[in-house]
Amino acid sequence: MDDGTDEAAGKQYPRPPLTRWAALLALSIALTGLLELLAVPAAMLLGPMLAGIVLAMRGKTVTVPRPCFLASQAVIGCLIARYFEPGLLATLANDWPVFVGVTFAVFAASFVLGYLLMRSGAVPGTAAIWGSAPGGAAPMVILADAYGADARPVAVITYMRVLTVVVVASVLLVFVGDGHTAPDRSVALWQGFDLAALGVTLLVVLASVVAGLVLRIPAGPMISAIVIGTAWNWWSGAALATPAPLLAAAYAFIGWRIGLTFSRDVVASAARSLPWIILSSLVLVAMCAGLGGLLVWQLGIDPVTAYLATSPGGLDSIAIIAVSTHSDTPLVMSLQAMRFLVALSLGPRVAMFVSNKFSKINAMT
Repeated sequence: MDDGTDEAAGKQYPRPPLTRWAALLALSIALTGLLELLAVPAAMLLGPMLAGIVLAMRGKTVTVPRPCFLASQAVIGCLIARYFEPGLLATLANDWPVFVGVTFAVFAASFVLGYLLMRSGAVPGTAAIWGSAPGGAAPMVILADAYGADARPVAVITYMRVLTVVVVASVLLVFVGDGHTAPDRSVALWQGFDLAALGVTLLVVLASVVAGLVLRIPAGPMISAIVIGTAWNWWSGAALATPAPLLAAAYAFIGWRIGLTFSRDVVASAARSLPWIILSSLVLVAMCAGLGGLLVWQLGIDPVTAYLATSPGGLDSIAIIAVSTHSDTPLVMSLQAMRFLVALSLGPRVAMFVSNKFSKINAMT
């Protein structure tokens, strides 16, 4: 019987855990499909992450190949680059003082809440800071992991906030009609694409992974893809193609990377922290809604557009809602893109600064 042993060399080569991968894939598809039917935001990432948690709790973990994880980072970067369109600067230039003020107000409020969440002891270390950062769920999880923070509580915080944002948006649409409709995820996720654009995207992914490895910066493939993809958008005038199957694969590998590291202790800790996380999410969304009211007053835009422009839900989730509700998508995505750039550039520095200050305070007490 062939047991995978090389008799001549006396070495044993264990077979890959194909049954575990098959179980992980099947469970991921089932959970993702269920979450999609329930219209849960970020279902393509949450389904695989929950499947990974289930297998990890049963002691049947597998290892996500590093090249797949790096390529997935680059795919998310390509998705983000799609929203950095040539008309972005023109939109921002019209009322830039208001946009800058709102952006930094959301940024400051997010990190203050993150600091308070960390001080409460509900979430350990800089995970509370990263989880509260208003830069998008998947990108912040990737950045947190790259900078040494625990990505597991970051994922819990960010996706709880995304869920809160979508629920509030749905309630708002009930009271504010004005031609808006309930969010339809299929509008943004399953749009068509051409093979040439997909080919360009795959080349950008490959170049971004190589650039990320060469530059050796945290989350290098994602950041490289944002830069290269944006340059392509502005030079060619055509956005990169990120079809749903490609996004599903990328989100799956990222979700598995997070979920498979969970343990019973981590799940119990997340359950204990959940009331604090929900409270901080509601407070942040309420503060951002207040800033949205300022946009309604200053710019005369409709409340749904103002809410989506200021809400801390992340580029990908907000884009889906904005397109499907017929809001002023360029304005929404301009503010979201500006805030993402602020979070990307200042987020690591603020997280390290707050963490160091907190450590010194603890040492003194």
